[in-house]
Amino acid sequence: MRNIALFDLDHTLLPIDSDYEWGQFLARTGAVDAKAFERRNREFFAQYQAGTLDPVEYLEFALGTLAQFPRSELDAMHEEFMDEVIRPALLQPAHDLVQSHLDDDDLVVIITATNRFVTAPIAHAFGVEHLIAAEPERDAAGNITGKLRGVPTSGAGKVTHLQQWLAQQGMHLDDFPRSYFYSDSQNDIPLLSIVTDPVATNPNTKLRAHAETQGWPIIHLFDEQ
Repeated sequence: MRNIALFDLDHTLLPIDSDYEWGQFLARTGAVDAKAFERRNREFFAQYQAGTLDPVEYLEFALGTLAQFPRSELDAMHEEFMDEVIRPALLQPAHDLVQSHLDDDDLVVIITATNRFVTAPIAHAFGVEHLIAAEPERDAAGNITGKLRGVPTSGAGKVTHLQQWLAQQGMHLDDFPRSYFYSDSQNDIPLLSIVTDPVATNPNTKLRAHAETQGWPIIHLFDEQ
């Protein structure tokens, strides 16, 4: 029987926050009003770090930005974003960890609060087929409308989305002899608490403290924090 390995993305497999960096990229390249966007983006990022972010409010801010552009233009901008920001941040220790689970024939899934438009090419770059992410609503032409489809994939929402996704595959988390989840944030404690092998990965202060009290392993993929 296969095991399952779940990975958060931002600050776990990446040493950066892809959602925040996408916003900074848009501001830097002049795609949006730089001063106003950077201020709002930083406010949301500070709320995320503090654990006070309203995920729906943030996602509809981010998706509303995407809705300003036709999909073909978004895809071209994203490829530039991958070259400029993401590929330099795809570091070997993270690749090696993901690959070790792929080599073991584990079911490997990236599960992230960031939206699918931003993260799907990043998951592909890691060689991961399965991605659970915030889903932007699309119109009949495939353009992003600016609305979120369903509930956010953050906090306890990750548990809900994972359970729904596994059910669609005819599976349940308990079907796997071992279930791993790698994350950096206390926001992911709900999912970390239900897997057999929670791993605090590049943990922030709150998750580090929680992991120490629970006896969870702590690893650092990047520079020691």
